[in-house]
Amino acid sequence: MRDNWLSNRIFLDADDLIDHCFDAWNKLEAQPWRIMSIGLRDWAHEF
Repeated sequence: MRDNWLSNRIFLDADDLIDHCFDAWNKLEAQPWRIMSIGLRDWAHEF
């Protein structure tokens, strides 16, 4: 998210930041394959 949806932004206030985070979360949620690919990496199983 930080490289795509929240990077290089100036937020007007806390509500603006929360709105952008909400939008970024919804975009990520719409891409379950991205979440699965992160979970399938070897380093993710070391915890």
